[in-house]
Amino acid sequence: MSIFDERESNLRAYCRVYPTVFDKAFNARQIDENGKQYIDFFAGAGVLNFGHNNPKMTTAIIDYIQNQGVTHSLDMSTTIKRRFMEVFSELILQPRKLPHRMQFVGPTGTNAVEAALKLARRVTGRQSVVAFNHAFHGMTLGSLAATANSYFRGAAGVPLNHVIHYPFGAEDSRLSAETGNGAEQLDALRAQFSDSSSGLEAPAAFIVEVVQAEGGVNVADKAWLQALAQLAKDLGALLIVDDIQAGMGRTGSFFSFDDYGIEPDIVCLAKGLGGFGTPLAMNLVKPEHDDHWSPGEHTGTFRGQSLSFVAGIEALNYFRDEQLMNQVAEKSAQMREALSALAQHPAIQVRGKGMMLGIDVGDGAVAKSVVANCFENGLLLGACGTGGRVVKLIPPLTIEQDDLAQGMSIVIDAVKHALETS
Repeated sequence: MSIFDERESNLRAYCRVYPTVFDKAFNARQIDENGKQYIDFFAGAGVLNFGHNNPKMTTAIIDYIQNQGVTHSLDMSTTIKRRFMEVFSELILQPRKLPHRMQFVGPTGTNAVEAALKLARRVTGRQSVVAFNHAFHGMTLGSLAATANSYFRGAAGVPLNHVIHYPFGAEDSRLSAETGNGAEQLDALRAQFSDSSSGLEAPAAFIVEVVQAEGGVNVADKAWLQALAQLAKDLGALLIVDDIQAGMGRTGSFFSFDDYGIEPDIVCLAKGLGGFGTPLAMNLVKPEHDDHWSPGEHTGTFRGQSLSFVAGIEALNYFRDEQLMNQVAEKSAQMREALSALAQHPAIQVRGKGMMLGIDVGDGAVAKSVVANCFENGLLLGACGTGGRVVKLIPPLTIEQDDLAQGMSIVIDAVKHALETS
């Protein structure tokens, strides 16, 4: 019996999907202790947008440590935090004319969501929040209430109150047919909020993912999201965009909503923000809302982790020009072209944006078989969506073309094999 089986909590999950012990990693490859290499189409659930052990980040972190840079400072001002904020403002906020302030929260995405929900309730004086079917926003109680997955919700042990879920307005018409027409539901919701006798009070916020990553790689319809933003504005509710997994260039631009023509009140960021795999979570908050915070009302020991600022600056430097995003567009096209080999199968739906693509095989058992087959053949990926029926592809944005091609070949063969034997 290994130490993992003997001593690690039964909660462990990913190690059950990938039953080996990893030892080293570089860019889009991981190597186990037996020397077997795996192409990584999982990328730390979206943390490693810039690959494992990115050399620019490795050098910057080593230099920072050797120069005795401050590694922990709570929320005190440091030179490295100042530099991160300056670069983020210069490269991300100013070009978009976004006035938002940066609120550094605890190290994970769920804490960013918790802080956003707290602030929305403070700003509006309201309690309820509208979230959407298939949403995933985190595992702590506030964000879990906004999460739709019954398996995750079932572990709470207490009622998950003050959040109501409505159909997500997906651009995929077949998905909308399964889950309910989001546009019609949004119109009905507006009518209810407009009816003083409906018994439905205006919410504090609407929280939404532009791409529902864990929910099945469901992409929001542009007109629906714009209508949602307008409804939030009309009701005096805040629009919170959870860009924790879909941000940082994953969908072909820094924010997943860059081409949607909306300006959220709060944007939740984490995962790839720290660049290297070190934790960093941050909310972008419009100043008029941020003014409702009092000092220290939402705190945490590990907010603003310095090594994440160091690596995060290197991550942000990828956005000084269009080179990386052009590469993402090319690689996304390469992935979709490879997936066209599955198009003739009526059970398959391919959807996504940028380098976040999902293969909906219609059955969780089939998807599980695909994931296991890929692992055996040296490819790491995961399943998501209702019943785990969607195979999700999120390789590092920096993946080499040859690794991308080889990985796509493995997953396509695995899907075909699983469908033939199911």
